[in-house]
Amino acid sequence: MKRILIIDDDYLVRGMLERLMRKACYDVETAEDGIRALRLHRDNPVDLVITDIIMPEKEGLETITEFRQSSSGVKIIAISGGGRIGPAGYLKRAKMLGADRTFAKPVDTAKLLSAVQEMLVAPPLISTSSSGSTPASQGQ
Repeated sequence: MKRILIIDDDYLVRGMLERLMRKACYDVETAEDGIRALRLHRDNPVDLVITDIIMPEKEGLETITEFRQSSSGVKIIAISGGGRIGPAGYLKRAKMLGADRTFAKPVDTAKLLSAVQEMLVAPPLISTSSSGSTPASQGQ
């Protein structure tokens, strides 16, 4: 089962996203800031992170940077309401720092879930048959 870590200081948003991802059959961890999130990931790695940008303690841009430095393979989605200046600037910066996708709050949950599903699909297996066997000769 794929593991998702949701980071948001707003417990209502965090809870809503947790319920959405659990309903879609993902294993979910939550954290209220980047400090706790990085600790959780270090102890039990996740496949995808959904992080808010504006948070106390360790904000989202710093958290994205640290995830990219320590776990370059983890997928990251950044979300933001943008505070007083709006989300566009924060989300652009998040993308520059390594977020794979970005969403402005309020988040369209259907689009978010679709992005999560797309990002967590395993890459197709590549058939490399160097043994020269054909389907007729297999099992002999």
